[in-house]
Amino acid sequence: MTTDPGRTAVRHPRPTRAELAAAADRTIPDVLAPGLTVLFVGINPGLWSAATGWHFARPGNRFWPALHRGGFTQRLLHPSEQADLPALRLGITNMAERASARADELSTEELLAGAAILTDKVARYRPRWVAVVGVTAYRIGFRRPKAAFGPQPEAVAGARLWVLPNTSGLNAHFTPVTLGAAFAELRVAAGLPDRREPVQS
Repeated sequence: MTTDPGRTAVRHPRPTRAELAAAADRTIPDVLAPGLTVLFVGINPGLWSAATGWHFARPGNRFWPALHRGGFTQRLLHPSEQADLPALRLGITNMAERASARADELSTEELLAGAAILTDKVARYRPRWVAVVGVTAYRIGFRRPKAAFGPQPEAVAGARLWVLPNTSGLNAHFTPVTLGAAFAELRVAAGLPDRREPVQS
């Protein structure tokens, strides 16, 4: 994939209902590399992600727009371009590996086990920051029932920890603008430049 802002948009077929139904309980590969600046942690793959193999792939999910609004990417990336992220020192994994239609289908045990697996991944790949995209999953998985958004006092295997809002379209408490601002706050704390293209006058 390329991050050329002038590239022609590619159309991707939408998964069929049968393909989405068959995607339940599947897993998808992480986007990981050693020494990332920020490792984003979703709750678990949705059916759309499991059907395509792309993280945060459902069209209503606002992760990729928030990533761009927050200044992490030069332009809005399509989920199919997730392999471009490590070159920007960014990566993606999940708290729980199995796909489901809704995150609330996950059990407490799955989130607790997922937090332990995540800690092992962080110890192996050594990102500087771990950003959990969803405060409820973080509260359950890491046994922090009163955790709020933003930087956390504890670390994960030596990485600093940040909690971002859930970017699902079902999260009506945050707009695209406020999600972008939350992501930008993390980017500034992580010391990354604003990569957005300047607006043409």
